Amino acid sequence: MNLTSEQRQVGRDNFFNALGVTRRDLVKTAAVAPVAGAFYFSYKQPAGNPVRAGLIGSGSQGGLLLTESNPDFLQFVAYSDIRPSQIERIKHGDPDSSSRIGFLRKYELSEEQFQREIRFYDDYHLLLGNPEIELVVIALPLHAHYQAVMDALHAGKHVFCEKLMAREVSQCKEMARLAKEKGLYLATGHQRHYNVLYDNALSLINDNLLGDIHHIRAQWHRNHSWPRMENGQMEQTDGKVQLKDSWRREISGADAQTDFKRFGYKSLEELCWWPLFKRTSGGLMAELGSHQLDACSIFLGNVHPLAVSGVGGKYYCEDEREVDDHVFVTFEFPGFNHPLGKNCGTRENDIVVVSYSAIETNSIDRFGEQVMGTRGTLIVEDDQEVMLFKEPAPGENAPARDTKLTITSTPADEPVLDTSESPDAPTTASGYAQALLSTGVSRGYREELEHLAYCIRNPEAEDQPRCHSQIALASAVSTLTANRAIHSGRRIEFSPAWFDIDSDEVPV
Repeated sequence: MNLTSEQRQVGRDNFFNALGVTRRDLVKTAAVAPVAGAFYFSYKQPAGNPVRAGLIGSGSQGGLLLTESNPDFLQFVAYSDIRPSQIERIKHGDPDSSSRIGFLRKYELSEEQFQREIRFYDDYHLLLGNPEIELVVIALPLHAHYQAVMDALHAGKHVFCEKLMAREVSQCKEMARLAKEKGLYLATGHQRHYNVLYDNALSLINDNLLGDIHHIRAQWHRNHSWPRMENGQMEQTDGKVQLKDSWRREISGADAQTDFKRFGYKSLEELCWWPLFKRTSGGLMAELGSHQLDACSIFLGNVHPLAVSGVGGKYYCEDEREVDDHVFVTFEFPGFNHPLGKNCGTRENDIVVVSYSAIETNSIDRFGEQVMGTRGTLIVEDDQEVMLFKEPAPGENAPARDTKLTITSTPADEPVLDTSESPDAPTTASGYAQALLSTGVSRGYREELEHLAYCIRNPEAEDQPRCHSQIALASAVSTLTANRAIHSGRRIEFSPAWFDIDSDEVPV
């Protein structure tokens, strides 16, 4: 949604104003305590030494997880990779990205200290054989998740695996069963489960401030066509359009001699550009769409979808990529009053339609979600801000996006959105907003690893990671089935057994 800067500020103020009323107890606590993961999600720094972790896969996501990790909770003492460029980058950091700082800066190590304290393994099986390592963080290409996770669990290690959980639903179920059998934690990197903004947005939905929800619009829109423009001419290779995106970066000379066949890759391009190929990747739905589907499920109470249909294709690119460059899907979720919905009502036709699109040639909407209810709309953008707008009541002529709100109560003391009497009405949650945003909005990467370390050190608490195997399986089922719907051109109804870890039934 295109909003003016003034309308955006109105939406932000409305959001925090609503939180100031609906989350009074949290607001009071936030005044004297930091709004950080450990405080907010009720975990604490582990007693004793930090959890000793090994990193398998030191590419873009592995570098991000290292950078975001909290050394008071866990410390990476080893890593493994097969690409020389990534091995060097994880040591020194990415010169083009402040969000990936590398081992030397992260732990303030000299070259000599690095060689002495951080172990490198060119074979991750050797890393798994290190008895000092308690937790393995896996940031490999999607097709490699299953085997690496299974190997780590068999080695007796707790595991954090980047999303998606695995390339096939059957593999996800095997991983979950083995973790349970071994009594080990298996967490998956859907970080929105640890995003404070999302949790606060969910609280307003749970308070019914938006009314009945029947539609959520979600998207991840990017435009990678511009880098090809030079002097008005389209840059092409062999006469074909080459999309210059983050999945198809120029291959480093350091990687040119990598023995890709030794590691099961068909070509150097498949090794370095793995998101572009069907064998190694789930395409736009797995790499981007899984984030939005996970967020929509959170907003709807972690319910499972009923059906999905979609279209997609390679509409723009003419290069070697096999995955779609545009996808459009429609999910049917049970509404709050549906028998399978959050509140287990009786209106069988109460459906929430979730539309999702991921495109490569236009970025006006960027990425985020719009939750649309009969009384209001929540807009989450870029994981960084939330805006709230009220639906105009009969007789209210002001556009919803220009209206400042207050929160009033019904006779049953239920909060409802109301129009401010004055356009300059104060924001009652300003203190909470300042606390929440004082150190920047965390996207949840830090918190998901912190909480897993807490779980490992405090097994008596019987906590589970917020994105445990059941949650991660549901995300994988939704995402991979969407791909099947796109490529088969049919509407697919979900079977409840697909979401059951103990069932062998999988999408077909």
